[in-house]
Amino acid sequence: MEGSAIAQFVPLILIFAIMYFLLIRPQQKKMKEHQKMVENLVRGDVVITQGGLIGKVTKVKENNELDVEVSEGVKVRVVRNTIAQVVSKTEPAKT
Repeated sequence: MEGSAIAQFVPLILIFAIMYFLLIRPQQKKMKEHQKMVENLVRGDVVITQGGLIGKVTKVKENNELDVEVSEGVKVRVVRNTIAQVVSKTEPAKT
């Protein structure tokens, strides 16, 4: 009787393990990579926002915001987490 009760839970445990390795774990890894990318943004990086705007970072502010120049003389203020991709990375200045 105990063996049949345990046997009923084995498929549920297997389904959870499969979901963890196929869905949850890769998503957590992707989120960590995105957070690292956002933290390492510097002035001069060319970025794409989640809204599809492409621009150059002109100023990195302390309160989780960036100034992004989307055209000559047109700057927009965006939240760091809305950056979807860094197109070209600026090399750090050598001292």
